[in-house]
Amino acid sequence: MRNGPATWANRVRGLVLGLMLGDAVGSGGIPPSGPIRVGVTTQLAAFTIEGVIRAAVRLAHRGICHPPSVVWHAYCRWGVLQGVGVHEAHRHWAEGRERWPDGWLAAVPQLRERRGSAPATVAALRQPQQPTADRPVTSSRGCHALTRSLPLAALAEGTPADRLADLARDVAALTHGDPQAHRATAAAVLLLGRCLAVGSFDEAVASQPHLPDLAEFDARIREAFDEARLSPMRPDRLAHLAPDATAPSALLGGVYVTASNRLSRASAVTSREAMDALTFAATAPDGDSVAAVTGALLGALHGVDIWPVELLSRLELVWVMDTLARDLVLQLTESPGGGEYEPPKDPYWWDRYPGW
Repeated sequence: MRNGPATWANRVRGLVLGLMLGDAVGSGGIPPSGPIRVGVTTQLAAFTIEGVIRAAVRLAHRGICHPPSVVWHAYCRWGVLQGVGVHEAHRHWAEGRERWPDGWLAAVPQLRERRGSAPATVAALRQPQQPTADRPVTSSRGCHALTRSLPLAALAEGTPADRLADLARDVAALTHGDPQAHRATAAAVLLLGRCLAVGSFDEAVASQPHLPDLAEFDARIREAFDEARLSPMRPDRLAHLAPDATAPSALLGGVYVTASNRLSRASAVTSREAMDALTFAATAPDGDSVAAVTGALLGALHGVDIWPVELLSRLELVWVMDTLARDLVLQLTESPGGGEYEPPKDPYWWDRYPGW
């Protein structure tokens, strides 16, 4: 049981580790012993975080940056590590460089292993142009647009809501062309940002920024929240709200499960309660995406200590993801790599997160 309020940094770590633990529970469950495998959602989320850090490093050193393009570069490196046939046009980053893919994630063996399918992402990586919302290359509404983007919520601390929503939409649009996926992703990132800030799900839902183009999802989030309070923890209601493997289903299913639990209101909760919530989320028709969103929400609300150490110690990639979460917090608060007019506090930061 956690004692005292979680810090913002603790909640960011809770979000990231909750996402991956939910991904693991929903993808294959928790074996009684041995390693706990994660799914492709965790791999893609790792490269989202790394891309965000590298975008911030580039901005600090170059004074100019287009973050979605840096995140696109990150997904291209994931694709090369996976051997999924990234289009030759996206290998131009290797020109004149001693090693590419670069950055420390390229040396993590588990990121080269297949952990499930991501068809829309792979299809986009095989096209010669970087996709955008106005120039999509798929029509997908799939859940990976949303689940891999959830760590963007950490940027809410210093980013206006409309700009953060635009970034979330742009990152989703890199691989998924359906506007519903873009809007669901933006709504999810904003909701998680509020969870990180206030630590209360009731308050987070009530204090959404209500951007005009997200009005539909604000209303659907509220409906899922109210449904949970009237009919909590019902498999039929969960299946109705989250019937498939789309981004809207992942969001609404995660909201329903989170609001169904005492965890959304109580300041002191047990790890057992949190794991019971993930287990229930995994019963949705697409359990891994709903459980990943649920884990991210609960971790953002209660912090990393809500997750049982005995499971985290067995979780594949946990050190990698926790390091990324910590480094994201450091980049946003201290900028260890320095900048154009400031020497680095950490001389190796650029090697880990090159911002060229």
